[in-house]
Formats: sequence, structure tokens, C-alpha cells
Amino acid sequence: MDKTVILIIGLLSLAMARAADAAQPAAVDAATAPSAVASAGTASTPTQLVDALNLVFGKQTDNRAVHAKGIVLHGRFIPSSKAAELSQAPHFQKDAVPLTVRFSNFAGVPTVPDNDGLANPRGLALKFQLPDGTVTDLVTHSFNGFPAPTADDFRQFLIALGTSGPGVTHPTPADTYLAAHPVAKTFLETQKLPPVSYATLPYFGVNTFKFTSAGGVSRYGRYRIIPMVGEQLLTAEQAKQAPAGYLAEEIRQRTARAPVRFRMLVQLAADGDKLEDPSIAWPETRTTIDVGVIEITSVAADSDAEQRALMFLPTALPAGIEAADPMIAARSAAYPVSYRRRHQ
Repeated sequence: MDKTVILIIGLLSLAMARAADAAQPAAVDAATAPSAVASAGTASTPTQLVDALNLVFGKQTDNRAVHAKGIVLHGRFIPSSKAAELSQAPHFQKDAVPLTVRFSNFAGVPTVPDNDGLANPRGLALKFQLPDGTVTDLVTHSFNGFPAPTADDFRQFLIALGTSGPGVTHPTPADTYLAAHPVAKTFLETQKLPPVSYATLPYFGVNTFKFTSAGGVSRYGRYRIIPMVGEQLLTAEQAKQAPAGYLAEEIRQRTARAPVRFRMLVQLAADGDKLEDPSIAWPETRTTIDVGVIEITSVAADSDAEQRALMFLPTALPAGIEAADPMIAARSAAYPVSYRRRHQ
């Protein structure tokens, strides 16, 4: 295993140590009776998926199992004139809708420094408040792809990482898994330097959705959220000097000066593109449709309390948008398990 992957495994081991004072370790036991059944197309139960995350980062009792450190903001989504042509979804029509936004760091460790390798990829979760009082959610991250093609493979990836700490004989479970799964190895090795801001990263919805217009025309696509100021990363030297919590402070200052804006795109699938494998990014030559602008205007008055109460469910979908990847259901079923654990 090369030096980059060794570093990542070491960081994961360090995360477990950091979490020890605030979390209890969770064992992963496939024979344990699950608290929920597996989603269609997935053998792993929601409990088993969250247990695998807890194996890596510790069993959180007050924070999310992953993307534990974050900040909540508010704004609105302004649909483009093209959005309604893609989908009849209510937030794709002409009127703007209120929006709750949560930026986050990857690790299931609430104290992870923003310049730590465990903070990548960054997360961006969106909750759209629809005119009828319901909501629809979107979960994205700053890497165009995923370390595993299915929820079951993702669980095995986590178990391999979580059982490869210091003192484990080589080849470790992580060595073996990564040697057989080059996509996961690439995911670990190709993360970006820390960003200047949460507002200077593109984010990718790696799962596929089916979009249907009022006229009954259906197309498949994946979301992309592109910062209007362009991608901006720190240099390696700047990253070393960055304070542990610089991203939250930066986004507070940025939104106080002016709204933060992103363009929300849908990248359309072409013949031959894999709809049910988020580990494979589609070619950049694919057509994209600009469906609107995300405009973030303020930070939540009590971000910590609000993010603890928030839960984002990727299957919370209105008419005109349907899940087209089994992983969406698996993720959506696992999030309530993590939610209950942080409210025990």
C-alpha cells in the first residue's frame, strides 16, 4: 500500500482515538438482530451500515455518524427557466423557495480540524421548503464519485478501514480491500487540498435520479452544485497554517458581506452510462441543464441546535423526481438510525 493510503489509514486510526472521550466503540456483527430491515437491492441493514461507520469513527451519542462537524445556514433556491422543462417538481417551477443548508466535514468526529485529511470530502446538504409545506432533500459532497458502487460494498470498505488500526498484521483488511477495489483506493488518494471556503468548492450528487416533466418526458441525471466564485483551494502551506475551525468562521464572515451563490445543474445520462453505480463519474462531455441558483444569505442563529435537530432524507422526493439508484434508499434508511443514536 503506498504512502498516501497509509496516511489515510493512520488518520482514521487517529480519529478513533480523538473520538474515544466522547463516544463508545461499536462492534460490527452481521449476526446481530438489526433494528430495521435492509432496503431493496441491499443486503446490509441500516443498523449495520451505521455500525460500520461507528467502527471507524466511534459510536457517536450527540453527533452524526459521519459528517459530524458542520454549520447550518439559510437562503433560497431560485429555479431557472429551464428547470420546469426537466421536472414538474414544485421547486423547479418559477417561484423561489426557502432553503436550509448544511456544510460539513467528512469525518464522524465533531472536533476534526478543517485542515485535517479526515475533513475531505466536504458535504453540502439541502432542504427545500415546498409551497405545500412539505420538504425535499438533497445530499452532496465535494468529490465526483463514491468509494463503492453499492451500499453493501461501502459497508465492507468501512469495516476494512475500521479493523486496520495500529498493530494489525499486514496485509491488513484495508490492504486487501484496496488492492481489489481500485475505485476506493482512488477515492482515498485523490482528495483535494482544503478549500478557501465552503463557498469555493463544487459539490456532486453522486446518485442518479429520474426527472419527469409535466408533459411526461423522463430523463436521468445527477446533480452538480457549482460555486459562482469558482473553485478556490488553499496552498499546502496555507493549509498547514489554517486554524482548526476556519471554515465556519469564514462562511459567517462571507455571508455577512453578501449572499453566497451556487448554480445547481443536472448532468444528463447518455446511453451506456451506469445509473446505479455512484463510484463511476460520467464523462464531462455529458449535457448539463442549469436548473437554478442556490442563494445563501444567513447563518442559523443557533447552528449547533439546528443541525442536531435536522435530518436530511434523500428519498424525500416530490412528484417529478424519483430515485434511480438503490443506494439512495439505503442511505435514506441509515440516516434515521444515526439520528436516533445522537438523540439517546
